[in-house]
Amino acid sequence: MGTRLVRRLAGVAALVAASSTGAAWYHESSPSPVIYAADVDSIIHPVSAQYMIDTMDRADRDGAVLVVFTLRTPGGLVDSTRDIVTHMLAARTPVAIFVGPSGARAASAGFLITIAADVAAMAPGTHIGAAHPVEGAGEKMDDTVIKKAAEDVAAYARTLAGGRHRNVELAEAAVRESRAFTESEALGASPPLIDLVAADVPELLRKLDGQSITRFDGTQMVVQTADALVVSIQMNWRERLLSAIAHPNIAYLLLTLGTLGLTIELWSPGAVLPGVAGGLCLLLAFFAFQILPVNYAGVLLMAFGVALLVLEVKVTSYGVLAAGGIASLFFGSMILMDSSEPALQLSLRVVLPPVIAVAGIAAFLTRLAVASQRWPSATGLGGMVGEVGRAVTAIEPGATGRVATHGELWTASAAEPIAAGDAVSVTAVEGLRLTVRKARSDSHVGEDR
Repeated sequence: MGTRLVRRLAGVAALVAASSTGAAWYHESSPSPVIYAADVDSIIHPVSAQYMIDTMDRADRDGAVLVVFTLRTPGGLVDSTRDIVTHMLAARTPVAIFVGPSGARAASAGFLITIAADVAAMAPGTHIGAAHPVEGAGEKMDDTVIKKAAEDVAAYARTLAGGRHRNVELAEAAVRESRAFTESEALGASPPLIDLVAADVPELLRKLDGQSITRFDGTQMVVQTADALVVSIQMNWRERLLSAIAHPNIAYLLLTLGTLGLTIELWSPGAVLPGVAGGLCLLLAFFAFQILPVNYAGVLLMAFGVALLVLEVKVTSYGVLAAGGIASLFFGSMILMDSSEPALQLSLRVVLPPVIAVAGIAAFLTRLAVASQRWPSATGLGGMVGEVGRAVTAIEPGATGRVATHGELWTASAAEPIAAGDAVSVTAVEGLRLTVRKARSDSHVGEDR
């Protein structure tokens, strides 16, 4: 036990020294083998790809004996997948992909990364596969397009499986037929799709100790994992932030919250909080859009929809502008993400609530605007109509008299005889002359206000 501890401490010291000087050191001369372990639990996009590439580069520089990626992913971008695989095949350090823990999956892009690894392992209760290209919402694409996409990905899967001496037929079936495989099916195939099944990374390392690995170029090497020092490689703060918000649904919610906040600020200038929160959400959304496959026609449609909603408050269109803005927001949302990978598409369950919420707010504001047009004027001469007062002098039809209303004396005419002292109601205003009629007995006299 004491000897093992000394070996581990010596390995840590060697790792620190090599990292600080930038010099490469190799496991043949290291007192204790060093293994780099990284966890990839996200969509395969440029951020996760760069994280994996940086980890492999660091392992090559520091002379680690193995890199282990624990992979859980629904899929991702083809370009990012190719970047990872290309780097993996060229790396000096062998790479193990472990699909785990139990219940996890490595679908679509994750399947290609798994079969491309030097060591492919799965935990019990996991599955891989389902790499068939599909359209954004999961629907079938045009026959010609789908054939080209399937042929391209199928050829890529055959190349990777053949180079790793894995089951080429099943790899192709995962692409062409969207087949998925459990850990027992993948290991029990002839030849197998994976190398072994392990409950966790420590068990994986125990099973790999002393095993010979065939690299993609055909060279053989023996991996020594006994008493290895496992170094966990974490994402930096920028990668963690991007990885957290670089999900289409999260980025879309940030975008809609940002546009809604700025719209409310424009509706109610001086509120401050909606404008600040909206600006922050928009900046984070645009930060995420740097690495997501964004269709900028969708962004423009959403911006146009927001502009129409703002105009609805400024211009009385009786809901026409609001309806156009809501339709623009909806269609812009549906085409916002430009990818054939389902994991990178927006879900209707995410799109509909914000659109419905904006529609509800717009409908409420439109209703207020329409109702305000029907309200009688409360100021100016128009506000006099409906006021009640008292006749100061008698008023005969065709003649004029004097009435007191709204605290003022006015010249008035009437179509009926009105005696002095009668309560009157204003029916029209023509210049500085009122037209009045007898008021109901329960009317409040304006001169008393």
